[in-house]
Amino acid sequence: MSKIFKYLRTSTFRKNLLMAIAAFAGLFCLIFFGLRIYTNHDEAIAVPQVKGKHISEAISLLEQAGLSYQIDSVFQMDAKPGLVIEQDPEQNFHVKSGRTIYLTIITQTAPEVNFPEVTEKTFIEASAILKNHGLRLGDTIYVADIARDLVLEARFAGQQIRNGRPIPKGSRIDLYLGNGKGANEVEIPDLTGLSLIEAKFALQGAGLQLGTINYTGTDTTTAFVVSQSPGLESGLISIGATIDLTLAN
Repeated sequence: MSKIFKYLRTSTFRKNLLMAIAAFAGLFCLIFFGLRIYTNHDEAIAVPQVKGKHISEAISLLEQAGLSYQIDSVFQMDAKPGLVIEQDPEQNFHVKSGRTIYLTIITQTAPEVNFPEVTEKTFIEASAILKNHGLRLGDTIYVADIARDLVLEARFAGQQIRNGRPIPKGSRIDLYLGNGKGANEVEIPDLTGLSLIEAKFALQGAGLQLGTINYTGTDTTTAFVVSQSPGLESGLISIGATIDLTLAN
């Protein structure tokens, strides 16, 4: 132990100690100032505001500021495609040159969904189904049909659309609904050659009434329709109208 204490009192030890301290201090300064230079310690860039701008303008602003960017996209109905809706870091946040700014934009191409089943649904049901699939309700057209507010047909871009067909999300769908009244006119049925019972059944099915019955023979049980008024040449007739018949053996 005495030799160690004697060595610590020598000038050689003091000289080596001072050299070690100087070397450590030099290494510390080299690392400290080197990192400051490498990381541009005193140089920071304020992030420009790009939220609310179109992606092309946002990219131009970031490149002018010496910043990088990374883009993610989402879909929103009724939003302008290419619009920046989020940025990270936010506006005026100070960052180093070359820092990556994360952007979220409205996708320029809408994703597709399979068209759902809406026919034979009520208007309220169909509206909810379209909304749940990211589709918009377009025009509602009422047509003559006894089914009131029931979807008879769905159309996209003027064309009838089948179930399961891929369609862009956010598309407008027109619905054709029954007005609960049915048709006001029907085609006149051809009753010639029918028995009276058969003619009555045909008229009832068409929503028409039996009018005057004329017989030209004596055996009414075997008679059949030989003429009717109005005839087929009249085309359409109002629902509930009467048809006169002439029967013969």
